[in-house]
Amino acid sequence: MPLLVDTGVLYALADRRDAWHRHVVAYVQESRQPLLAPVTILPEVAYLLRERIGPEAEHAFVSAIARGELSVEPLSTRDWTRIDALMATYPFLGLVDATVLAVAERLKLDTIATTDRRHFHAVRLAHAPALTLVP
Repeated sequence: MPLLVDTGVLYALADRRDAWHRHVVAYVQESRQPLLAPVTILPEVAYLLRERIGPEAEHAFVSAIARGELSVEPLSTRDWTRIDALMATYPFLGLVDATVLAVAERLKLDTIATTDRRHFHAVRLAHAPALTLVP
């Protein structure tokens, strides 16, 4: 089963100075699950890598995707309908977080790799009474 990841986790994997870096790296190495990212998080990750670390980090991220180290999940029309409903129900959710949740729900995943405990803990999805947030 894939490990659904959000922006913070992918950023933390790349930035050794990030407070989450050691925890995220250890968890990803231990779990050995293939990483899965909704397509919508990619521009956010790329922007953060370029702005905070540099263009080489952004390019390394793209290369990792090209090598298949990270699978990218497209969004369906059904996902967009669910994203709309999630954002209406939970006004604190932005587009990117809502897409992570919609993909989790569609794929019936109850674990999300995230550094954002505040938003993801507050949401209830149709397929799971509560989400497991890792690391």
